[in-house]
Order: sequence, then C-alpha cells, then structure tokens
Amino acid sequence: MIRVKIVGAAGYGGAGITELLLQHPEAEIVSLIEREDIGAPLSKIYPHLQGFCDMPLLAEDDPRAAEPVDVVFYSTPDQVGMSAARAELAKGVKVIDYSGDFRFTTAEAYADYATRIGKNPVHASPDLLGTNAYGLAELHREEIRKASVVGNPGCFACSCILGLAPAAKGALVEPYSIICDCKTGVSGGGKKAAAGFHFPARYEQMNAYKLAGHQHVCEVEHELSALAGRDIKITFTTQVVPVCRGILSTLYGNLTAPMTEDEMLAVYREFYKDSPFVRVYGSTAPIGTLHVRGTNYCNLMVSVDARLNRLRVVSHIDNLMKGQAGSALQNMNLMFGLPETTGLARPGIYP
Repeated sequence: MIRVKIVGAAGYGGAGITELLLQHPEAEIVSLIEREDIGAPLSKIYPHLQGFCDMPLLAEDDPRAAEPVDVVFYSTPDQVGMSAARAELAKGVKVIDYSGDFRFTTAEAYADYATRIGKNPVHASPDLLGTNAYGLAELHREEIRKASVVGNPGCFACSCILGLAPAAKGALVEPYSIICDCKTGVSGGGKKAAAGFHFPARYEQMNAYKLAGHQHVCEVEHELSALAGRDIKITFTTQVVPVCRGILSTLYGNLTAPMTEDEMLAVYREFYKDSPFVRVYGSTAPIGTLHVRGTNYCNLMVSVDARLNRLRVVSHIDNLMKGQAGSALQNMNLMFGLPETTGLARPGIYP
C-alpha cells in the first residue's frame, strides 16, 4: 500500500484528496496535518466523511505526524511546500504540491510567477528546480513518472492548456491571437470566509477579477510556448459565477490556415488518443460543466468559425477535481507505477 500524509488536510483541496484516497485500492491515509482545529476529527469539519475518515487533525510537530509515509500531498499556500519538501525527500518520500512552488523547473520562471503574485521571487529550494515535474499528466507523463517532486497545475491553467495544447503543438493558431475567457465556481476561492464570497454578495452576481494579471497566465504561456517552439502570449480573463464548482473556459485563436471543424476535431482526437481523462466533442454536443462535476475528466468542445477563420474551444473541468485533487491523484498513480486511472475512472453524479 502507498502510505500517504496530507498537509493542509482541512481545506477543500485536502478534503478532496481524502475523498479520493478513501476509494483508492492501493493507498492508505496515515496522517492529516493542519494548523487549525488540531485534535478534531476531519469528519467533524466535513460531516459527510463520518464513518469514512474520522482521523484527527495533527499539528506538524505531533510525533504521529512523523510516521513513515511514501508520499506527501501539500494542499497549502505558496511557499510552504518549497520549504518543507527537502526534509521529506531526504527520507525517500515523494512530494505533490498544490501551490505554484514547483510548477516551474527554473529559478527564472519561478521568479516571474512569484513576482506576479507579489511573493518573494527567490525560491527557497532552487536546487530542486529541474528535478521536479509540472503535474499536467497529459503533457508530462514521462517526467512525472521519474520525478520525486511534482507541482500540481493551477485549475484555470489546466483547463486552458488542455484546451489549446493540440493547436499550439501543430502551430494552428497565431501565437499572439489567443484569448482565454474563463469562468469559475465560488469554491475556487477556497474554504476561508471572505466578504466577497458571502452568500448575498455572490448570489446572482458575476464578476471579472485580477484583470491586471492572473497568476495562472505564467503556466499557460510557458506550456503553450514550449509546445509551439515559439513565444505565445495570451489575453486571459477570469470571472466568478454563482455556482459551487466547475470551470468553463472559452478559448479563441486565429487560425494560421483555413481548416474545417472535422479537420480540427481529427487533430484533437489524435493528440489525446492516449489520454483517458480528455474527451473531445464537436460543436453541437450538449455538454456543460455538470457533466464533469465530481470527475477527473476534461471535456473539450471544438469549433471552427470558418467565417472569421478562428478556432474556438470550450473546455469544461471540475475545478476541485481535474483542477486540483483529481490531477494530484493522477500524478501519484504515475509516480508509483500504477495505471493513471486508478481510483479515478468513475462518472460524476447527474443531475
């Protein structure tokens, strides 16, 4: 069995990976680490876990938190994992970090990201950069299999990169024409209460935010540029809509040459033929975010506007699954030589 420690266990990301691991045939949760609600069972905070996970939340210095494990999930803010990972790696433990700490493989790329979010641009463990892998399995399976440290992708980044990767790889869109118009559910803001997420402030309310520069732009541009072999810049607009979970990203790019929708669909289906969690649909498919809720799937609706010679892709993911805990478990499976679908191949709940 793969023995697991979860740091930041009481947040949405910690609860999400706990839910998945409880159903995983090859994993066992050993300890749950938190800075708040110490001693409380996780099921007290999340009553739906009663009888499934009644383990207590432990302080990081609790002796029980030092029990041997094989992998640690850091469901923590930026600059926590980068400081703690070295001690775990020294014990032969693998690390999967939800934050931006290990999403980039050079100190320069990390500094660009950290500056954008107002953090110290100096990485606490720069020598680990280059040994880590970016945790988008559909693009980096082989690197993830070999890595001891994986940086989970951001939720918006996951939806946009998967939606645009085939077009970028094939040089099918003009590199400075890409627009990412992204809408997320309120759970993307995390568990902590804030005035802007108070029910009266969110009900029937939609708004754009971080127009001056969202942190996930760095990931999207970095990954698409690497695929294209040339510099790609995007216009990126994020919006919150009054639903609990889900991301819908509508992605646009001007085509470099005329293509039909059928031709573009063939490109996308070929690109993702070995990716069990990406499903490609034509422009008339009756799909939406409800059809990926609670799953690790990314549903892509591919459309070509022949009148304007423009690609349009609508990408649907569950921000707490494919955008977070689901991708993390998919990465764990790859790191331990398991089929990447283990514990994840399930439909969502409908309606």
